[in-house]
Amino acid sequence: MAGVGLPAIPLNPDSGEPLYRQLYASIKAGIQSGEIGDGARLPATRELAGQLGVNRATVGLAYELLEKEGLLTAHVGRGTFVRSPAVEDGLISFASSRPDGELFPVEAVQQILDQTARDGEHVRRLLQLGSPLGYQPLREQLASDGPGEVLITSGCQQALDLLARAFVQPGDQVMVEDPVYPGLREVFHRTGIRLIGLPVGEIGLDVEALELALRREHPRMLLVTPDFQNPTGTTLPLEARRRLLELAEGHGVPLVEIAIYRGLRYEGEDIPSLRELDPGPSVIHIGSFSKIAFPGLRVGWVHAPRAVVERLAEAKQWCDLHTDHLSQYLLHEFARSGALEAHRRQVLDAGRERLRAALDALGNCAGLERFTRPQGGMSLWATLRGGLEAERVLETLAGRVAFLPGSAFAVSRRHAQSFRLSFAGLRPAAIRRGIGILSEAARQARAAGERYGAPHMAIV
Repeated sequence: MAGVGLPAIPLNPDSGEPLYRQLYASIKAGIQSGEIGDGARLPATRELAGQLGVNRATVGLAYELLEKEGLLTAHVGRGTFVRSPAVEDGLISFASSRPDGELFPVEAVQQILDQTARDGEHVRRLLQLGSPLGYQPLREQLASDGPGEVLITSGCQQALDLLARAFVQPGDQVMVEDPVYPGLREVFHRTGIRLIGLPVGEIGLDVEALELALRREHPRMLLVTPDFQNPTGTTLPLEARRRLLELAEGHGVPLVEIAIYRGLRYEGEDIPSLRELDPGPSVIHIGSFSKIAFPGLRVGWVHAPRAVVERLAEAKQWCDLHTDHLSQYLLHEFARSGALEAHRRQVLDAGRERLRAALDALGNCAGLERFTRPQGGMSLWATLRGGLEAERVLETLAGRVAFLPGSAFAVSRRHAQSFRLSFAGLRPAAIRRGIGILSEAARQARAAGERYGAPHMAIV
């Protein structure tokens, strides 16, 4: 297909699919893959219609569908331009660790909903109050990978909240990774417990530091994200996982495995989960559909020994009775039909390309001291050179590029020079452009600091 920023593609008038739908699908696929870059100017409808040998209305309908989905924006007198959903009003945002909504298989979801609506009696059952444990077929499906019971929760966040409600008291100690996901940190802070931050290195949680900490402290719980940790993207090797399990068991500490990114490995070999290595009573496994499917449905789960699940279910009953059954049913059918795995493969293809774009761009960023090189997940962790603080760079990027500074993930260390880049929701072209802008901002901030010198410390 000729035209500015458009890949070549034939239109088949004998396929049975309207030509405007074929054109729409072609351009959409090019935008999603990054082949048609963010900001690219598309040919005028008359021009493209002439090039393709179709009616101008065909091109107009295709553009209209793309514009409704937020993939194009039209400016009178200037033309029609590609607009990434993650690039709003010129802002390229690496701040949110969430999937790209443009990858959602809306048609597959719609088909499941249409089929469900035809069975009125089943719909009535789904709309009625149910068990706090969750939708039974989904629980059975999730429990098939090992012993124990499953409790369905409103995402990973509620699972963390229920653990805090049911198992810790004010004054207790809880060990977490540092840096760590802010939602985890805050849910335990609220209970008045003392958080002990354990350093995260190039390969994940520092197990030697954990061993030293366990000799000094007596934590009520230890929470770890072994696969593609948020925010660093690091993954704990097999031997470190085994040592972690030994330490937790030896000190009698319940171990919570947060596995919500586990299904997002783009490269390398899978490593057994903590639960797979030790299916006994010491591991409480938390999963979620939010990263591999649809975060808006808010469906997660806890897989743990029966006594743990019963205690969590009691806390959940007083919290919200149960998680929405229609969402649980939808995800159960989505998984049972094979659509979830097909969608996950598409997400892996997109994630692999986006991660590579991020790593390649960061490799050319002279202002960085180091950055992690994850093999999956949604985020990576970078540290600036020369004592430059991430918040200072972020201030200079207002309206152009957004990211979360290290201070947002701090437990007992400031992480002032570090920041998280979440790449999964951005297309490769936007990733490269955003990191290029960030790199230049860091260079300018360093130059300004060298020119004016560091501020003098107050003497007190």
